[in-house]
Amino acid sequence: LKIEVFGDANDYVGKGLSGGTIVVRPIPSSPITSNENTIIGNTVLYGASSGKLFAAGQAGERFAVRNSGAAVVVEGCGANGCEYMTGGTAVILGPVGLNFAAGMTGGMAFVYDVGNTFELGVNPEHVTWQRIDSAHWEGVLRGLVEGHVRETQSTFAADLLIHWDLEVGKFWQIVPHEILQALEEPLSDKSPQAIA
Repeated sequence: LKIEVFGDANDYVGKGLSGGTIVVRPIPSSPITSNENTIIGNTVLYGASSGKLFAAGQAGERFAVRNSGAAVVVEGCGANGCEYMTGGTAVILGPVGLNFAAGMTGGMAFVYDVGNTFELGVNPEHVTWQRIDSAHWEGVLRGLVEGHVRETQSTFAADLLIHWDLEVGKFWQIVPHEILQALEEPLSDKSPQAIA
């Protein structure tokens, strides 16, 4: 199942998502720059257990709260992103608000941080973060960004892929402390215990 929305969507998009794909993107004639505008509301993917969401624009607050298995790509989010997340993968291609990853105990997030502001907003209590240092995890990230471009035709994300070698160093990889030892692949190609 795939649901495509041309235009913006309100709060609770993908609440309880348990499969399928949701795509939210501006109408083709829209003059807006996707990564500079909000396209989905607050509390997106609340309690999602599987499936995918691609949104060519920013999300509101409490993005991916209690996500337990969905894969998602957005182009920025407000406060409390990935709050209480227990599974899945979240890719945020832009700035995040305060208290990011509060109570996050599972899953993984990648944040594209051009302005070097991510560390000011992350909640350090349950997670650790580092620049991407593994070919495996870079491949996971790139695959999701490629899927985002395919589904949304985001010119912003397409440009990231064109300049990937220059841009990949601006991503943070965020992982809960609880799952560090259980990851399918180490976070670093240099050392299995690159961060602790």
